[in-house]
Amino acid sequence: MKPTYLMDDIQWQQLIQNVADHFNDVTIKRGFQYFKQGKVKEFAMPDADHIAAVVDGSELYEVDLHLSAFAASRCTCPVHTNCKHMIAVLLNYANEQERSVHALVNAHSAGFTRLAAKADTGTVPPSRSNLSPDHKETTRNALSKTASQIPDMPISEWHDLFDQCIALNRVNTQNSQYVQSALASIYAVKPPLSPGMQQLYGLHAHLRVLEKLVPQSPMPGYPSHTYMGYYTQIAADELKEAIERDFESPLGLTDEPMQEARIAETLAYLRRKMLTESRNGTYFSDTYYQFWLNWMHPERQDSSIYTEELQHLQAAEEELGTTLARLPWMLARSWMHIFQSHDNEAWVLLQEAEGAFPLKVSSSQLLLFLQALRKAEDWARLKDGLRHIGPLLHSHRDDHLQDYIHDWDLVLQHLPEAEQDMWDTLVGMLPFAGGMYEEALLAHEKWRSWIDYQLSIRSEPLSFRVSVLQPIEKNAPELLLPFYHQAVERYVLEKNRASYKAAVKLLKRLFKLYKKMKQESRWELFFTTFTSRHSRLRALQEELRKGKLLS
Repeated sequence: MKPTYLMDDIQWQQLIQNVADHFNDVTIKRGFQYFKQGKVKEFAMPDADHIAAVVDGSELYEVDLHLSAFAASRCTCPVHTNCKHMIAVLLNYANEQERSVHALVNAHSAGFTRLAAKADTGTVPPSRSNLSPDHKETTRNALSKTASQIPDMPISEWHDLFDQCIALNRVNTQNSQYVQSALASIYAVKPPLSPGMQQLYGLHAHLRVLEKLVPQSPMPGYPSHTYMGYYTQIAADELKEAIERDFESPLGLTDEPMQEARIAETLAYLRRKMLTESRNGTYFSDTYYQFWLNWMHPERQDSSIYTEELQHLQAAEEELGTTLARLPWMLARSWMHIFQSHDNEAWVLLQEAEGAFPLKVSSSQLLLFLQALRKAEDWARLKDGLRHIGPLLHSHRDDHLQDYIHDWDLVLQHLPEAEQDMWDTLVGMLPFAGGMYEEALLAHEKWRSWIDYQLSIRSEPLSFRVSVLQPIEKNAPELLLPFYHQAVERYVLEKNRASYKAAVKLLKRLFKLYKKMKQESRWELFFTTFTSRHSRLRALQEELRKGKLLS
C-alpha cells in the first residue's frame, strides 16, 4: 500500500542528506540487507513527517521516525538510534514512494551531499526538474544564448554553465542514466565551435559530470575514502573510458586567440584536481597524464613547458598544504622528468613514491610511463624503463602484465642484445609475474628454463594443455622426463585412487616419450623397478592393469 503522504523533491533531497549525516556506510549496508530480506513487517504514516514501523531483527523492534526532526527518531533495539532497522524502514519508505532505493544506499556520494546541504541552507533555488515544460524550454534557450559566448568565457564559467544545464534534469540518482542525461543537456546548448574548442568542450563536459560522481575531498567527520556505491562506480568508470576516447584524436590547434588560454586553464584545472584527488580512484590523475601525453607533448617541442610545470608542481606543496595528495604529486614530477629525458631523476622519484605510501601506484599509471617512452621510439630508454617499472607491477592484473611483456618484445625487435636484460628483469619479478615469465620462456623456446621453473614450483604436468607441451615434446623430449617422473612419484605418495589414476596417465606419456627417443630399454628398467617398489599398493596395481601397463 502506498503511503498517504507523498514527498516532493526537496523533501527527498533532505532525506538523502539525513541518511548521509546520521548513518555510516556499514549501517546502511546492513539495513539494505534487512530491506531486501523483507524484514520491515509493519509500516504506517500517522502524519506527513512521522513513520511508525516494526522490523524483524533478533526480535521485533519498533521504529519511530520523525522526518523533519530526524535526531528525535528512535528504535527499541539496543542501539536505539541511527541503526540498521531505521535504515531498512527508510529504504522501504523510498521504495513505496517510487524513489531510488540506491540513492539512499549511496547517500554519502558527494553530489547528493552537496546538493542537499545547499538546499538545507537555502543557497540554491528549487530544483529546475520541477519546472513546467515551457519554463524549462525558456531556461534552455537562455543557456544556449550564454553558451554562444563559450570561446570568450574562461573554463570556470564553462563549468557554471554546465552545472545549470545539469540542473534541468529529472534524473538525480548518480548512475549511468544520470551521466547520459547530464551530457545530453550540456551538448544541447553547445554552439558551433572550431575543432580544437569542440574537443575541449567535450573533455570538460565529461570532467564536470565526473566531478559530480567522484568525491574529491573528505567530508567533515568522515574518513578520507568516501564510499561511491556500485552504480556510481560503474558510471564513473564509463566516463573515464569516454575521456580516454577524447584523447584518441590529436588536439585541433587553430589560430584562435583564446584557444591557448583555454588549454592553459585546462592544464591548471587538471593539475589541481590531480593534486587533491581522494582515494576513490585515479580519474583526474589519469586524465592529467593523458592530456600531457596526447595533447601537450606532441605539439610542443619547447622543453621549457616541462620546467614550468615542475615549478607549478613544486609550488603546490606550499599552496595546498595538508590537502595535497602527495602520491599523485610525486608521480607528476616524475612524469615531467621523463618528458625532459631526465630518466634517473624520474625513476628515483617513482621508487620513492612506491615505498612511501600504503596505497601503491596503479598499474595503469605505471604503464603510462612506458607508453611515453614507446611513443618517443627511444628503445634504449624504453628498455631502461621496463627494468625499473617491472618490479613495481606486483599484484596487478594479468592483462597489464601482457602489455608489459609486449613492450619487451618491441624492444627486442630493435635491440636484440637486450634479451638477457629482459630475462634478468623477469626473474626479479618472480613469483608474482610467474605466468608472464612462463609464457615468455615458451615464446622464446627456452625449453630447459621452462622445465626448471616448473620443477621449482612443483607444477602438475596434467594441468597443462597438450598444445603447451607439444613443442617441448617435439624439440626437446628428454627435458620432460624429470618433469613427469617427479610428478608420478608425488601422485603415488598421495596413496588414493584418484592420484593413482593420474600416475597411470603420466606413465603412459613416459612410455611414449621413451619410445619416441628409442630408449625402450630405459623404460623397461624404470618400469620394472617402479612396479616392484610399489607391489604392495593393490589399488595402484589395479590402475596399472586398467591402463594396460601391466598384464
